[in-house]
Amino acid sequence: MLEINNLTKKRINKSRLQKIALAFFKKYKFSLNRDISLAIVTDRKMKTINLAYRGQDKTTDVLSFSDLDEILISYDQVSRQAKDSGRSAKGELEFIFVHGLLHLAGFRDDTEKGRLKMIAEGESFLEDIA
Repeated sequence: MLEINNLTKKRINKSRLQKIALAFFKKYKFSLNRDISLAIVTDRKMKTINLAYRGQDKTTDVLSFSDLDEILISYDQVSRQAKDSGRSAKGELEFIFVHGLLHLAGFRDDTEKGRLKMIAEGESFLEDIA
């Protein structure tokens, strides 16, 4: 269901991410046989991938590849964002993971309306499974 590859030296609560994925699969009617890969990477790796796939020479918090069922998250970026969001680094990682899952479920954030909808959906989802 969820394969987690932590390519950083940071400790990640894999069982919590598995729990989130399972709840997400049930709520959004994903097949429990669907395999999703999550890679936790550094800023440098994320910047390289972002440039290769999106033509943007900068880091980003999350990239989702629906054709591959793969999510990449920059732990460094998530840690920085946590300060602005008012969440802990762990809480921000969970929120960004859900954001990536929402992309795999077809949600889009390329408009302000879509971005706000995804934020609300992610926050509501995490509140429901707390």
